[in-house]
Amino acid sequence: MCTSLSFAAQGFKSDQEAFVAALDQAHARSYHSYFTQYVLTDTEAGYIAVDEGDYGALPRALQDRVIDTVPSRLSDEF
Repeated sequence: MCTSLSFAAQGFKSDQEAFVAALDQAHARSYHSYFTQYVLTDTEAGYIAVDEGDYGALPRALQDRVIDTVPSRLSDEF
């Protein structure tokens, strides 16, 4: 029983690490993009960061996987 709890905790930790890594990537990309950054669930990587400019308007299949958003920090207005 202790072993299964250990694996469950490790799975949660790695899932959380993947989310934080994708969120950090989205924040880093937001400073160099005019578009919103999205953190999406992914079956292979756990979470990924996607730039709205890569897809135009996000397709419905991607919209359903959005976990978090990071607004663009790049602006031409002074």
